[in-house]
Amino acid sequence: MNAPHPPKVAGIDSTVSTSAHTAAPASPASGPAPAVPAPHSPAPGALLQDRLAGWVSDLTTLHELTERLSRTSALDPALHELLRGGAALVGARRGLAVLEPADGDGPRTTLGLGLGPADLGHLETVPRAALPYDTSGAAETVHADLFAEDGLDPRHREVAARLGYAASYSLPLATESAGRLGAVVWLYDEPAEPHERRRHLAGLYVRHATEHLARLLEVERTRACVATLTGELLPARLPRVPGVQLAARHRTGPRGGGDWYDALPLPEAALGLSVGSVTGSGPSAVAAMGRLRASLRAYAVMEGEDPVAVLSDLELLLRLTEPARSATALFAYCEPAVRKVTLAGAGHSPPLLIGERRTEFAETSVSAPLGMLACWEAPSAEIQAEAGETVLLYTDGLLHRTGDPMDRAFARLHAAAAGVPRALRQDPGAVADHVLRAVLPDGLDAADSEEDVVLLAARFD
Repeated sequence: MNAPHPPKVAGIDSTVSTSAHTAAPASPASGPAPAVPAPHSPAPGALLQDRLAGWVSDLTTLHELTERLSRTSALDPALHELLRGGAALVGARRGLAVLEPADGDGPRTTLGLGLGPADLGHLETVPRAALPYDTSGAAETVHADLFAEDGLDPRHREVAARLGYAASYSLPLATESAGRLGAVVWLYDEPAEPHERRRHLAGLYVRHATEHLARLLEVERTRACVATLTGELLPARLPRVPGVQLAARHRTGPRGGGDWYDALPLPEAALGLSVGSVTGSGPSAVAAMGRLRASLRAYAVMEGEDPVAVLSDLELLLRLTEPARSATALFAYCEPAVRKVTLAGAGHSPPLLIGERRTEFAETSVSAPLGMLACWEAPSAEIQAEAGETVLLYTDGLLHRTGDPMDRAFARLHAAAAGVPRALRQDPGAVADHVLRAVLPDGLDAADSEEDVVLLAARFD
């Protein structure tokens, strides 16, 4: 008859193998055995050394996993790393992390390891009280053999059979300082559970992960607030002016920057266009941007036909009210009826003229940014556009995000504009999108970067 199999334990077995050297039994009739080591007695301290070696190995593994987790700088990568690291500790192959902050401010998300969107969708159909995890901050949850448990919810049993897992081990994402953030659960293909040593390590790892996630969550919320503030300070929609079509694209850095764009109808069927950038980042830069943009609109209404006067007034305001800041700016006074653009720039990159027969940068004079000199002044320049041509204004963030030297970045921008397909040239939004994708490939237009990006396209009929 075969001996019964011991219960299966997930993770690395922590038991120390018994030494092959055992002491010879003492004979009660002959008195105490002589003090001569038997050939099979354990070496002094061998068991302690084995235990110390195991502890050092565990601490080394835990250190490596926490180091990898600490290098993540966004919520999704951190959750993925948490799932991978925890799976290695508890001996699981699949799992999911559920982020549901108790304060209700969000963001809320669910990520899977070895589980696709359809699998996560099936789990969402399980009644909340029957899920294999608990986001209320309760202690660990162990289901060593789901199908042998009494009272398992029928829907949970059905989903577990469909997804092919038979056991689960869950830990809450909750600490005293971070609060309740959610839960993480690992799934086993067969009945199993992590032993005590693995549970201890997983608990330490998850507590560290919870603190790290709390910090990333705060950063994510701050970014969302700054992005909302920036969006509120920029035009909600662009005006409709006869003779010209407008489109704008804006990408905000993770800390929020001071780039802006604006389009303002002016008297006599004219149109004022502006782009600019305030030095610095964060809420203070966003606020300074809002103040400058509002002031520029006022100056444009009063003397928009003279772009140099508009920027001169803006420079004086900046020097008096924002002495610690500087800014680049470009203001263009457009007359759509005659397709004429008069512009002035302060330390800003020249506009790009995109048409069927030419793609060229407008010739503008080199000038200092606002607030850099005692008194800013630079001559204006004129652009005579043809029917169907697009004038593209942009901020330097478009060039900086490429990571190339400025001469190569300008060349890349020119090549992108020249390569706009003929079918897209009728739509200024399509032109801006094409330029954005071509200048910033591989998703760099959406990647985290310290630089804001602004494109403002005006197509003349």
